Amino acid sequence: MQNDTPTTIVPFLAAPFIKEVGRGVKGARSMSRVDARTLYTAMLGGRVSDLEMGGLLLAMRIKGESVDEIAGFLEAAEASFAPLAMPPGEYAPVLIPSYNGARKLANLTPLLALLLAREGVPVLVHGVSTDPGRVTSAEIFAAMGMSPARTSAQAAEVFSWRQPAFMAIDDLAPQLAHQLSLRRILGVRNSAHTLAKILQPFAGPALRLVSYTHPEYLETLGAYFVNAAPPGRGDAFLMRGTEGETVANANRAQAIDWFHGSARSVIAERDAPTDQVAPAPEARDAKATAEWIARALDGSVQVPAPIAAQVAHCVRVSKALGQV
Repeated sequence: MQNDTPTTIVPFLAAPFIKEVGRGVKGARSMSRVDARTLYTAMLGGRVSDLEMGGLLLAMRIKGESVDEIAGFLEAAEASFAPLAMPPGEYAPVLIPSYNGARKLANLTPLLALLLAREGVPVLVHGVSTDPGRVTSAEIFAAMGMSPARTSAQAAEVFSWRQPAFMAIDDLAPQLAHQLSLRRILGVRNSAHTLAKILQPFAGPALRLVSYTHPEYLETLGAYFVNAAPPGRGDAFLMRGTEGETVANANRAQAIDWFHGSARSVIAERDAPTDQVAPAPEARDAKATAEWIARALDGSVQVPAPIAAQVAHCVRVSKALGQV
């Protein structure tokens, strides 16, 4: 017999945590991994009041996340939704977060995803559907006639077509999506924006492509992948973002750090400065970008060399992970 009794949400007292993290840059203390998971589980579950939520998000914004806090927060975030089934085949999936879109340069994240999928790699692009003032990957995929996957089953079906699946964060991780949406109220980003970019939603190993914008996150995220990431969850490529996106800059490739187990190495060096300009869409809107990507895929225009190199690195590591 179905139980129609509504679930009671037990409030969570966040004041002791605010007291620790809200003392400013010099006075604040970081939480343990266990405390961070406990707190973020309550935040995701709607058990923290709006007043306390605002205080916590702003305090963490000022203090900055420690490695243990990132680890605990991410554990809570990944436990808030059912993991995606591992796709069959010789390649481990590649995860491409897309939360920034294009402002000045055309967003070529969909090109990266389509090139990888053409090689037989299961590719999940996750991110926001729209972002005022920016051109999102979701909008470019839509201009190419590709619909988003709303469920794990739909994503698996798209993988079987050798196409990349795009899932909005609202469908992939709804509770984390709510945390992201609070930016519209507070006016600034919060820890959820970092977590979304390092999310690993699959039940088995996957290669995460991770970007950073602020230089301090190179070392913070690097320390997380070396010292705190759970074993057996796959590898990660960490690079400075192209306007925040995890696709190589078409004109000058960024360095890419590769994290494999507890080891860190450089898989790609930063390109030397050059006056040469790579082929690119004439405009950055979704329609123009989609049409140019279609031409790159059929060989009418050349795929920028840094993106082609990034694809080769991803294919090699994805295949190695798929054989573990």
